[in-house]
Amino acid sequence: MTHPLAAPVPALLPEPLPYHRMARVSARHRWWRPVLGTGFVAVACVLAAGLLYAIGSALGAARGYPEAADGTVEFGPVPGTALDLLAIASALPVVLLAVRWAGRRPAGTVSSVTGGLRWPWLGRCVLVALPVLAVTTGAMLLVPTDDAEPSRWAGWEVFGPALAMLVVLVPLQAAAEEYVFRGWLTQAVGAFLRSPWWALVPQAVLFAAAHGWGTPWGFADLALYGLVAGRLTVRTGGLEAAIGLHAVNNLLAFGVSAAVVDGLKSDETAADLPWQLVAVDLAGIALYTAAVLWLARRHPPTRTGTAPAPVPPPWPFPGPHPQALAALGPVAWAPLPAPPPGSGYAPVPGPVPYADRTDAPGLPPGAAPRIAPPPGATGLPPR
Repeated sequence: MTHPLAAPVPALLPEPLPYHRMARVSARHRWWRPVLGTGFVAVACVLAAGLLYAIGSALGAARGYPEAADGTVEFGPVPGTALDLLAIASALPVVLLAVRWAGRRPAGTVSSVTGGLRWPWLGRCVLVALPVLAVTTGAMLLVPTDDAEPSRWAGWEVFGPALAMLVVLVPLQAAAEEYVFRGWLTQAVGAFLRSPWWALVPQAVLFAAAHGWGTPWGFADLALYGLVAGRLTVRTGGLEAAIGLHAVNNLLAFGVSAAVVDGLKSDETAADLPWQLVAVDLAGIALYTAAVLWLARRHPPTRTGTAPAPVPPPWPFPGPHPQALAALGPVAWAPLPAPPPGSGYAPVPGPVPYADRTDAPGLPPGAAPRIAPPPGATGLPPR
């Protein structure tokens, strides 16, 4: 039997949250937390990278490395590239700390809506990216450009150690960039806006600007990549698809550079690409996106998380709140005392016990009828 006052109370269900709204997964979310966390990420990333460069310069000077023209230590192509990749990768623990400290939520909620990186799904995305980007990278090498210079094979004694370093550090560098832009920035803006597109545009522009100002084609290529990677992140509920595309693309690009003499010394980025290479690169991104979306239909990943359940309004009467009792299902419980007059609450009219008894006239409604003993019975207990 359910108390009549419990019927009008609506069920308070938790809200399903897409990836860009995961900043609200914490019951301690406040509007200022994404703002505070964004400032922390910006400052801490610069400090962490500066600290790594300072330590590297001190170690290089102690080991007798020569000094470059700009006053920094000249480590050589392989150690210098390793230091650059580590400086970028240092943003990864910064973002996780910001999610945990400023966001007051589990750090894994920036990885996916399930609260952690989904390794099987990441592996599928990497397997999709490898053949697609290998074809487009090969096509880029065949496309003639105006400023193309002849290149020479660096030799296995140079390429081997460089490749080993790249396999270890490039995935960390690519993942760190995804955690900053498709992760933290997308969720920080998404804490205020429901539409995913408004959350994806700022991070895409900032991602392109972070690579420097090269050609307009290169900037457009990076901005479109940021939009596509962000859309895949929201569509699949996590960073795995974006990390797979970014890591494989950078590993192939750095690998091609390491294979030629002085290739890793170049300071050019994707922002400097000419329009011919941008066209090929966008074709590869489109093929990868189509393949991942097809894979997501075959093996659907979890796309939403669960927000904390809303707190029901206070119940001004003794006993448990009707919402808590309704959540237990159809259970029998003692009726609550009648609300005091003037409280604004009134019991819902319902059936009166024994109101349909015709063998007990004159009894007030709700009173149990008295059953007469059979004829001849005295009503006394037997001796």
